[in-house]
Amino acid sequence: MRLRGVLGPVRAWTAVAVVVVLGAVAVAHAASRLAEDDAPPSPSPSRGAAPAAAPPPLPALDEHVAHGPRTLARRLRETAVRLDEDAARWRRDDGLRGTSPPTAVTRLATYESRMIAALAARPGLGRAVLRRLPARLAHRVAPEVRALRELRRLHALSQRRPGPPPKVRLGPPAPAAALLRHYRAAQRRFGVGWHVLAAVNYVESRFGRYRNESISGARGPMQFMPATWRAYGLGGDVRRPRDAILGAANLLRANGAPRDYRRALYHYNPSSLYVRTVRMYANRMARDPRAYPILYAREVVR
Repeated sequence: MRLRGVLGPVRAWTAVAVVVVLGAVAVAHAASRLAEDDAPPSPSPSRGAAPAAAPPPLPALDEHVAHGPRTLARRLRETAVRLDEDAARWRRDDGLRGTSPPTAVTRLATYESRMIAALAARPGLGRAVLRRLPARLAHRVAPEVRALRELRRLHALSQRRPGPPPKVRLGPPAPAAALLRHYRAAQRRFGVGWHVLAAVNYVESRFGRYRNESISGARGPMQFMPATWRAYGLGGDVRRPRDAILGAANLLRANGAPRDYRRALYHYNPSSLYVRTVRMYANRMARDPRAYPILYAREVVR
């Protein structure tokens, strides 16, 4: 009985102590919540702006072209995204002004063209890479791969003619904006689409970068034979871009353009391979405003 009487006060004091401790914990927790409410809010990790990642370095003009389908497809995708953005910015913000394209456009366009050339040179690689590309990019790349293969066949046929191959001489093209003015002026005068004239200029001389005469004697940025130039050159200088573009528009109009570009281009160069190639590039430039600056920016890498 006396033990039970002693334990009763002990249990009572223990209960009181527990209540006091719990109360102190509750007060401390409440004070902590009040302090948190009064403090300035800290930024949430999910809302904080992450530092922008630096873009990968630009490819060199002679950048190595991968031969593995997976790597090559990935690099084509990455290059196309950056190139489209930079080419659109050059056209939109700068109006294609300047004596040369921005460095980024030149490097990316040249690298893309060299990768596409690798697909054309190796059909098995080309098929494997095209299967791995997004549909939109594959739709853009595949026609050029076919066109380059046809140009190779056309070049092989031209090399069968007697005489040594011409010595390749290179030079800078006229500014992109100036060439575009010449194409549009010729379009207004003769009705021949600027995109067709630009495609001929690209296929014949890469917009005037190639300065040598052909085996057959064609010369100038639009590659006129002397007799053809006398007939359609309007008295100009075959090596001046403006005069050569006007002469080309005159020749095409006299032979069916713009009503029948296929017939007109065949008169320009009697090869169905040539006609298909020029029309492919012309259609691309007509559909996509970025195509002309991208094609123009491609450097010739020996």
